[in-house]
Amino acid sequence: MAGHVASQVVKTMIQKGINVNNSHVLMLGITFKENCPDVRNTKIVDVIRALEEYGVNVCVYDPWANPEEVYHEYGIKPLNNINDVQNGELNNAPPSDHSSLITDHLFDAVVLGVAHNEFLDMNLDALKKDVSVVYDVKGVLDSNVVDAKL
Repeated sequence: MAGHVASQVVKTMIQKGINVNNSHVLMLGITFKENCPDVRNTKIVDVIRALEEYGVNVCVYDPWANPEEVYHEYGIKPLNNINDVQNGELNNAPPSDHSSLITDHLFDAVVLGVAHNEFLDMNLDALKKDVSVVYDVKGVLDSNVVDAKL
């Protein structure tokens, strides 16, 4: 499934004329399931790794996950606060390869990986570039804002 999701995101980016290599993708969610802090056995990490194999820089935000646990288990440092990105500031974000690669604070793609309640009404326009991709792994977002879904 992870390889399929990654290839669909990349394919949709290419169809929209987005350069995939060194692009920036925001992964919304890393926990095992929605509205739960458990990161054990999460398949989202496999999607992140598959996207990275395409040369994509993936930044992760999950309000439910413990950032220290995510780093300990998977070596990924998620953003502490999505407002850091929405305000165009990454000062409060942990230093990591993921967050330091964001040059203009907007993403080439946003992938909803976990259907946390916080994500359902989120203003994705504040996070993405004008030409971008929104991919919905869970099929819960309004079809008007989604470019592709699983």
